[in-house]
Amino acid sequence: MRVLVTGAGGPAGVAVIRSLLRRGDVEVLAADMDRWASGIYLVDAPLRRLVPAGRADDFVDTVVRMCRDDRVDVLFPTVDVELPRLAAERERLAAGGTRLASPQLRTLETALDKLALARACERSVRGSVHVPRTELVGTPEATSGWDFPVIVKPRRGAGSRGVRTVASQAELDAVHDEEDLLVQELLPGQEFSVDVLAGMDGHVVAAVPRARLRVDSGVAVAGVTVHDESLVEAASAVARAIGLTTVANVQLKLTADGRPGLLEVNPRFPGAMPLTIAAGVDMPSITLDAVLGRPVPRRMDFTEVANVRFLEDRFLPPDQILPAP
Repeated sequence: MRVLVTGAGGPAGVAVIRSLLRRGDVEVLAADMDRWASGIYLVDAPLRRLVPAGRADDFVDTVVRMCRDDRVDVLFPTVDVELPRLAAERERLAAGGTRLASPQLRTLETALDKLALARACERSVRGSVHVPRTELVGTPEATSGWDFPVIVKPRRGAGSRGVRTVASQAELDAVHDEEDLLVQELLPGQEFSVDVLAGMDGHVVAAVPRARLRVDSGVAVAGVTVHDESLVEAASAVARAIGLTTVANVQLKLTADGRPGLLEVNPRFPGAMPLTIAAGVDMPSITLDAVLGRPVPRRMDFTEVANVRFLEDRFLPPDQILPAP
């Protein structure tokens, strides 16, 4: 079984590579746009690959050709910008013998558009999760009726980039819509990330909530998994609303009265995946079996476990570093 993991320089790519290497029945190829990407060097030298940037015109064609030439059975993309581009070529990949371990294109388009996500969940998840009021800056609906402070954020984009708090109506009136911005009700409570695994039929196999206790550059470096059925049900309801298959990270924040509220969905393997794996749900490995049509559990529980993350070096001869493209 040959598997290609892209985004090998990021924590998500490293987590997926390490999970699959532990299986023993998988040959893992690691790819990234950067020859210094750490995850590339977790695999043997003949299995290291360089690819163009995910936004490059030739990225998709290069990866499709690589999968064909390397006889890749399953492709695991781990970078946001790559996901919809590769999902749009799912049939072309399949024609070359490669299955794609990521959500369907329609799921990605909904999750990566925060306005579309809010509208989809407003229709489907009432009672399980609070969907904060979300409006597009520059439309009549966004101009009034807010309890301040509110949040202004980009309609698309990952993490907290471009997110800011707006304290008054006058400040909101000064916000312009050139960047396709949203204004959203502020949720005041504690934030949780929930890693959700769904089978190829959309059935939620596991939802593992974790509290991010320390964050560095957008990645949790200390956290703890928590048994909280309201968080599990909220994230599962969001996953069903967007038609999730494989894995996504659902970000929730509590309302003033303690109910889970929806922040966003990252429809990929998260950087903190090692904590979920250590809690007993090895999502990359189970996803591989699901994509291949093998039996997977219908329901999985997890243990409460905490983690701290630290820097780790890997040493090798200089001539093993991949040459610049």
